[in-house]
Amino acid sequence: MSVLPPRWRLPYLALLTVIGLLLSASALEAYQLSGGTRPWEPFLWEFSSVLVIGALALGVHALVGRLRGRPWPQQLAAHALALPVFSGLHITGMFGLRLLVYGWVGVDYRPDDVPTLLIFEGGKDAVSYISFCLISRGVWMARAAESARRELAEVRLARLADQVQPHFLFNTLNLISSVMYEDVARADRLLCQLADLLRQTLAAQQRVEHSVREELALVQPFLALMQARFGPERLVVQIEADNAALDCRLPALLLLAPVENAVKHDVARHRGRVIVVVAATRDGERLRLRVSNHGDTPVPEAPPDPDGGLGLRNLRERLEARYGGAARVNFGPDGSGMSLNVDLPCAS
Repeated sequence: MSVLPPRWRLPYLALLTVIGLLLSASALEAYQLSGGTRPWEPFLWEFSSVLVIGALALGVHALVGRLRGRPWPQQLAAHALALPVFSGLHITGMFGLRLLVYGWVGVDYRPDDVPTLLIFEGGKDAVSYISFCLISRGVWMARAAESARRELAEVRLARLADQVQPHFLFNTLNLISSVMYEDVARADRLLCQLADLLRQTLAAQQRVEHSVREELALVQPFLALMQARFGPERLVVQIEADNAALDCRLPALLLLAPVENAVKHDVARHRGRVIVVVAATRDGERLRLRVSNHGDTPVPEAPPDPDGGLGLRNLRERLEARYGGAARVNFGPDGSGMSLNVDLPCAS
């Protein structure tokens, strides 16, 4: 049973049991019509065959897997050698079980002579072996297709995640450059904070996904950096997360670009104070994330990007690649500011 993953072992045994019962019920009717007096015999005959065949089918599946990718002549030669071994093991195991049970209950059992058994059972075994090979090949091809799909999704996620880093770095350096000639010491502190943040984000990118707790641990120092840039009286930060949401997992650096956009674009559009809120809540098996900003006296000639810019497009593509249609994104005006709401499955 080692060929089967653990989660498939019980279903496989259940399948063999159902097949054995169906065959036994059919054989029992014919047995009784022929005058048989021991109703357990058809069950022994059928289950001895089904159990041995079930074990051998796993070996056939493993053999087909090992032969994948080899030239067809090699595969055919291997199967030509394996078929008589399959039939021999089936006949030996099946009649060995029968003789063991008959001897245990004290009933005489005389199977047909060996040449008759080889001809009768060998023909059926050939059909069974070919059927198992075809089924197994289909299973291996399905596994290969699923593996390729997962690898493609992982490559796409990695590519999208890589887009976050240069985009975030470019915008942050632009923010820092505005104070470079006004206050050199302050700019130096900001660059040191940025270097620490970049080290954390590079480490996060290697993990592909992490918990909400780890994501907020990246968002917080970025917002602290931006507060140092704009001043705490101009940029007010609120991070709200319930304990149930902190262990949910999400793609790494998912919130960094939306938070950066909320600061970079929206603080510039307001003359007064701006409040940026990052919230995470859990509702059953769903994780709800919100990034919103509200400010005083927006500048009318600088309307927000209705699509959310590159950061939001990247976020949508990453969620689509990771969750398909199970994730939802809503972005739009919210009072005196903008709000981004993300609803996705919570995987702990």
